[in-house]
Amino acid sequence: AAAEAAEVGGVGAGRRLPPHSPSGLVLQTVEMHTGGEPLRIIPRLEAAEEAAESRGLSLLSLRREVAATQDHVRRALVHEPRGHAGMYGAVVVRGGAAAAGAHLAALFLHGAGYSAMCGHAVLALGRFALDYGLVAEPSRPETAVRLRCPCGPVTAFVPWDGRRSGNPVRFHSVPAFAAATDLAIDVPGHGKVVVDIGYGGTFYAFLSAEQLGLDVCSSKTRDLVNAASAVTEAVKKQFKLHHPESEDLAFLYGTILTDGKDAFSEEPTTNICVFADEQVDRSPTGSGVTARMALQYHKGLIQLNQTRKFRSSTTGSLFTGKAVKATKFGDYNAVIVEVSGEAFYTGTATFTVEEEDPLKHGFFFK
Repeated sequence: AAAEAAEVGGVGAGRRLPPHSPSGLVLQTVEMHTGGEPLRIIPRLEAAEEAAESRGLSLLSLRREVAATQDHVRRALVHEPRGHAGMYGAVVVRGGAAAAGAHLAALFLHGAGYSAMCGHAVLALGRFALDYGLVAEPSRPETAVRLRCPCGPVTAFVPWDGRRSGNPVRFHSVPAFAAATDLAIDVPGHGKVVVDIGYGGTFYAFLSAEQLGLDVCSSKTRDLVNAASAVTEAVKKQFKLHHPESEDLAFLYGTILTDGKDAFSEEPTTNICVFADEQVDRSPTGSGVTARMALQYHKGLIQLNQTRKFRSSTTGSLFTGKAVKATKFGDYNAVIVEVSGEAFYTGTATFTVEEEDPLKHGFFFK
């Protein structure tokens, strides 16, 4: 062990790596990515689990509680210097009202706050749940993992060989629907554009980049981000969203610019998702694929069980999507969408927060 320590530590042979006496918070995480989009998983946040257990909070109530009392954890892990402008996280909550009979519940963290749904995280958390032992008796060759997200229950289907999880993972969404189609929106600096608004666990505006004089594959990312953000702000001002179950979920999460290829094709269609505060998804966006499939189904551009491929313009990574079942959600005609992708582990980390550090809870730099 001393030889190992000498190798790791170099000069200070036999010494453990610092910090030697961490004061304040210590946070352990499991690091993953799905299609290039990071996921920093917090397997346990005791304050959240205690609130869920002792006060019987629903997951939406717990989301509010964590935002009010534990937001320093999100900022410490997602913002710099421990995170970055594109970092994404998930707090795993086991048991209590929050999980409500599921194997686990998850709160999703991003640079600006807390999301209602995250498909790339669900794909990764499916694997994590099996490897971390959250499913009592996983079955071969595939195990169903029941997750509770703030938007509702979803099920991930994860390959299992008896020892460890594998890829690809797929999940079945909450009911997805078209909230509005062919909506004329006036975007400052761009004039009138026509957008569709779809719900896939959270709401997105969709339009072709071409309407903004851009190309989703070749334009500069900065230009795409600025244009998408302008669309998001314009839609928020000009269109009122409605969610059948909870006004907590009636918010526009972002804008997805596409290559305009909405009709069914064997070829992938490319998009870029800009969400929260100008955050760029590195993956094709699971909840975005869900919402876009719902729109395509609503418009008669795809049939049930037709598989489409979606490519991220940032990393080139692929997800597949298909509408597997028609259903109703409130007054909306909806579909259950299956999204499939690959999630990988990148490591584990122990983060410390030293009390005397003036930047201990992170900073946000754009």
